[in-house]
Amino acid sequence: MPRGNLYRSVDDRVLAGACGGLGKYFDIDPILFRVGFLLLLPFAVWIYLVLWISVPEDPNWRPSL
Repeated sequence: MPRGNLYRSVDDRVLAGACGGLGKYFDIDPILFRVGFLLLLPFAVWIYLVLWISVPEDPNWRPSL
């Protein structure tokens, strides 16, 4: 069972980090979410936009030096 809050990924992002955040939340490779969004492209665009707008970025992220 996933724990914690859902955040957009800052370090594993291609566009906005929604798939990276989902992958981190469910402990699944984000590529599976990206492929799923591509397969469901007409609907996925709207879902991705909603996730992009409604899910905040990870507040605990710190850039690595």
